[in-house]
Amino acid sequence: MATMRRRFASLALACVHQEYPTRIGHVLMSDADIQAPRDLTPSFYGCYDWHSAVHGHWLLARLARVDANLTIECRQALAKSLTKEKLQGEFAYLSNSQRSSFERPYGLAWFLQLATELDEWANEEQQNVDEIRQWRENLRPLETLIVTRLSAWLPKLLYPIRSGEHSQTAFALGLILDYARRMKNVAFIELIERRSSDYFITDKNYPFPYEPSGEDFLSSGLAEADLLRRVMKDRSEDFVAWFNEFLPPNVLPSTLEPPSIADPTDPKLIHLAGLCLSRAWMLEGIVDSLSLDSKQKERRDQLLELSGRNAQAGLIAIDENHYEGGHWLGTFAVYYITRRGLNNTSVCQNYTTTALVLCLASKFFV
Repeated sequence: MATMRRRFASLALACVHQEYPTRIGHVLMSDADIQAPRDLTPSFYGCYDWHSAVHGHWLLARLARVDANLTIECRQALAKSLTKEKLQGEFAYLSNSQRSSFERPYGLAWFLQLATELDEWANEEQQNVDEIRQWRENLRPLETLIVTRLSAWLPKLLYPIRSGEHSQTAFALGLILDYARRMKNVAFIELIERRSSDYFITDKNYPFPYEPSGEDFLSSGLAEADLLRRVMKDRSEDFVAWFNEFLPPNVLPSTLEPPSIADPTDPKLIHLAGLCLSRAWMLEGIVDSLSLDSKQKERRDQLLELSGRNAQAGLIAIDENHYEGGHWLGTFAVYYITRRGLNNTSVCQNYTTTALVLCLASKFFV
């Protein structure tokens, strides 16, 4: 496991300050907006695009917290990016009214996940916490802007976006809800929960055989279930009843098996490796919420075995020699292996199939 964490940290450390190649979703207002990425968004200009840079920094914060052997170098990289001056530059860029939809919702959700990670880290008992607390404070102006924008946007989003890529509604709302609960922002929590229910609570017999599309890195169906298990985290019986109609018992579509990746050097086709990893953690989240129903044991076993097969395929597909996937897949791997977003991590850890997957996968990271 330590070898895997080291490798994923190296992927992020190599790219969070690598400016090129780059792809920017940039609205030009005048000739003055023709600038280098490091000048436009001075904190998050690496890793090919803004959202990958943001969640690359989340990866570094996450691993710095959970692995003492990585703390120093991860903190050094974070210190370079998360200065007050640079984040003021980020705020200036995003606050332009013509950029109101910039990175919405995927990149914005990951920014709030970064804020969540730093907030938790800053409140832990440890040495040298002042620097982390300063980073946390430096994020606040942009964080407030993002929460304000999302709060204005969600009531106007009349229909969910069910894609398997960045525009997907369910995945982003899951990350955002975790943030809102951490911050105890009651109005934001209520808005997210209400809109999540509006979008998804009546769904039944989800057509999983229609997944995946050829460039998906998210499952629309599993992300929806992973969101609603969060919404109903204190109503496990309600979630079980909903999930049994959403994916009826004894129905496990073959299309949820790991997909083939025809060309790992293709920046879109490698999305399927991310699909495997996000499926893996979403299935674990669903199992987590099914754990209180004794009648669900066989089903939990099936779902965890499916999670394991997808995880193994996704982990093996990560290759630092191919920047197309290397600049972002480490984040998905770290979200999975550190079990971020789970309520009860022991439930999934007790299943030997999940542990076996990690052992098998680790052979490919030596």
